[in-house]
Amino acid sequence: MKIKVINPNTTWSMTRTIEQAAHAAASADVEIEAVSPNMGPVSIESHSDEALAAVGVMDEVRKGELDGCDGYVLACFGDPGLHAAQELAQGPVVGIAQAAFHAATLVGRSFAIVTTLGRTLGRAHDLVEEYGFTSQCVAYRACEVPVLGLDEHPDAAYEALLAECRATLDCCAADSIVLGCAGMAGMCKRLENELHVPVIDGVAAATALVEGLVRIGMRTSKRREFANPPAKEVVGLLADFTR
Repeated sequence: MKIKVINPNTTWSMTRTIEQAAHAAASADVEIEAVSPNMGPVSIESHSDEALAAVGVMDEVRKGELDGCDGYVLACFGDPGLHAAQELAQGPVVGIAQAAFHAATLVGRSFAIVTTLGRTLGRAHDLVEEYGFTSQCVAYRACEVPVLGLDEHPDAAYEALLAECRATLDCCAADSIVLGCAGMAGMCKRLENELHVPVIDGVAAATALVEGLVRIGMRTSKRREFANPPAKEVVGLLADFTR
């Protein structure tokens, strides 16, 4: 089985952190291919960043289909380009926010999201509503560490994240913490040991979920909405992009 783990930003050092988390969650016979697109922003912290990153995600899924990938993990908490990727892929495509919310509700009644910047909390609200977890998510918090800060200053970022997680648990009835950035994957176990509640890394959750779906023969439905998109001409900046 081959699972392609796509970090939609173009920072390869973060992709390596994501790759380690995916390997740790996958069975020994699963091949993990962790990639960043060759186009797009170095970090994703806005709606504009997500829009730019979605094209790179689509390109990586297109290449993955040619390479025989069995499934895909979309390793950005905003799940940018998820539905477009589902249109292109035959196998399952799972976003890390999507997977983390499901995992959180299997280990507790309620969860809180702790993410990077406050400006991204609106997107977290949107995804919680879209995926059907409004009643289970009891807090939306940000540690105000930029995405690249997780990679460039990991010790300071960890302390800020730990402090925000503690403050979150003090002020709400969350049974678990969902980490709101793929770049936090390497901090998950340390946080769990400190906080004594489940701390959910979406990269691990999505990898395990995609593997399970592939093993039971599940594929992306091609009946209606996620049918392969019709071929059409693309002009301008994306004229060389093929799907």
